[in-house]
Amino acid sequence: MRATKVFTQFFENEKASGLVLIAVTILSLFLANSVFQDTYINFWKLPLGSHSLVEWINDGLMSIFFLQIGLELEREIYIGELSNLKKASLPLFGALGGMLVPAGLYLALNWGTATQSGAGIPMATDIAFAVGALSLLGKKVPTSLKIFLMALAVVDDLGAILVIAVFYTKSLAFLNLGIAIGIWLVLLLLNRLRIHTFWPYAIGGIAMWYFMLHSGIHATIAGVLLAFAIPFGKGDKKSISYTLQQQLHWPVGFVILPLFALANTCLPLSGSIGTALLHPNSFGIILGLIVGKPLGIFLFCYTTTQMGWSNLPKDIQWKHLFGTGLLGGIGFTMSIFITLLAFRDEATIEASKIAILLASTLAALLGFLFLKRSLKS
Repeated sequence: MRATKVFTQFFENEKASGLVLIAVTILSLFLANSVFQDTYINFWKLPLGSHSLVEWINDGLMSIFFLQIGLELEREIYIGELSNLKKASLPLFGALGGMLVPAGLYLALNWGTATQSGAGIPMATDIAFAVGALSLLGKKVPTSLKIFLMALAVVDDLGAILVIAVFYTKSLAFLNLGIAIGIWLVLLLLNRLRIHTFWPYAIGGIAMWYFMLHSGIHATIAGVLLAFAIPFGKGDKKSISYTLQQQLHWPVGFVILPLFALANTCLPLSGSIGTALLHPNSFGIILGLIVGKPLGIFLFCYTTTQMGWSNLPKDIQWKHLFGTGLLGGIGFTMSIFITLLAFRDEATIEASKIAILLASTLAALLGFLFLKRSLKS
């Protein structure tokens, strides 16, 4: 596999973003467990119009994050690692295993209980954190392994988006949904008519987000739909898709995701860690991310390679792929996001967040140490 300039820029950006996310998460946990606890926690609940500050971040700003994911997925499908079925098959099957096995382990512990709706939580991989952890290993990491992780995480995000759209839609307002889809179809028509001016897509995207917000389907899905309506062209620097993708990297990586982390990790930890470890929901999240992720990724990749459906790149060994699978257990952003959709009970949400933080931290440490050792031999 050969690293393109776009991939290199993306990887470096995600590396820096991951390190920033680690820093703000530590800061948030510190403030939430300090003398500023009440002030800090209540700050994110401040009303801003019809919604609280944290709701505007989760429902509004995160739509821009999903727009970026959609643009990255679009690029991968058209000209990237997912454009060729043979090249795409390894991360595709790896991502599939990395979603199904964690969800299965979670459901084995929670089936028939009030928390079974949390099965989507351990299915997700956080691109920024995973790439940030991998980047700490420096130049010893084969380029193919970096590309595999990126492609796997992008497919993983697509899976999470589908899970959100299908399984976390409680009720539908068909009129609003119909208007949102109608706007999207108009934007697709503009694309086909080769309208390459950005503003019609921006205005249409905002309108689509508004009606999607009131449709029952989570508003962030509008970001992904908008990404595929924006003209891609040849994917070069003249493309609206390319330009927007480049422009979004900085605000998403260094403003939106840090704000999301700050607003959603303000967790008082006194007496909560034991609960997070003992409840079937929390244990299912931890087991799914730490065991299910690497097991699912490795088994599906190994099986499909043995069957001739995919190929392992020459500069990657199976132990490298397993270590990367451990890093896939860093759920964080998407796992927390799905938690907010899966549950309404504050105690369950907080316990789930603690389980995600514990599991993601352990997955990062295990993956880093395993790869550091395996890349030496």
